[in-house]
Amino acid sequence: MSSRINFIKPELLNGEVISSWFTLRNQEAVHPGLDIPGLNLGLNTSEKASIVLSNRQRLLQEIGTDQERIVYGVQVHQTEIEEVTQGGIYEGTDGFVTKNSGLTLAIQVADCAAVLMGDAKNKVIGAAHAGWRGAVADIVPKTIQRMEKLGADARHIKVFVSPCISLHNFEVGEEVAVEFPEQFVDRTNYAKPHVDLKAFIRYQLLNEGIESNHIEVNDSCTIADENFYSYRRQKDKSGRMMGIIKLN
Repeated sequence: MSSRINFIKPELLNGEVISSWFTLRNQEAVHPGLDIPGLNLGLNTSEKASIVLSNRQRLLQEIGTDQERIVYGVQVHQTEIEEVTQGGIYEGTDGFVTKNSGLTLAIQVADCAAVLMGDAKNKVIGAAHAGWRGAVADIVPKTIQRMEKLGADARHIKVFVSPCISLHNFEVGEEVAVEFPEQFVDRTNYAKPHVDLKAFIRYQLLNEGIESNHIEVNDSCTIADENFYSYRRQKDKSGRMMGIIKLN
């Protein structure tokens, strides 16, 4: 197994107060007999739990975080947001906020967006799992609002939107398309509607008062780029990446 893990390091959320990462598939990180090759971090996959837990432990070593100080969610594509003061696994939770120094928040994804948020001035961080269901149900605005209750100021919040499904590859049925404002649905260039999830999340961020230059949207598509896991592309053989944010 490789001794190093490859990450995307968000430019806006890495400094003295806040650190953040987004894991790649890391296909070279191979255990013998893996069902899902690479650094699969999802316990909700077909891989053996022991392998996933080993991968998670390796991740913690790489980012300098103790097991007791990281927060995971059992994500359900809804809008439950937990204010956390200690590490652990939180059932039925798709978003987290905290002002506790030393805590790390983790969001696992395969085609959905991991949205990482941090106010370094007021020392508040948040993280949200934004697939289409969570996005249209306002998981991202609600997470920002919860951060503000902890003392964050939208003018100081910086945001990273992770690689996720792109407009080109996000073909949907009409029942999904109608959930989005029409400006984020392309009905012209494809036989069926396509949705621009990244643009919609950016729109929501701006509406919450986040400065345009405080928003970093990664332009990679998880379906098109095999450096990432993709549930749409790989089905049950898809692992999970993680978006991670730490209040130092």
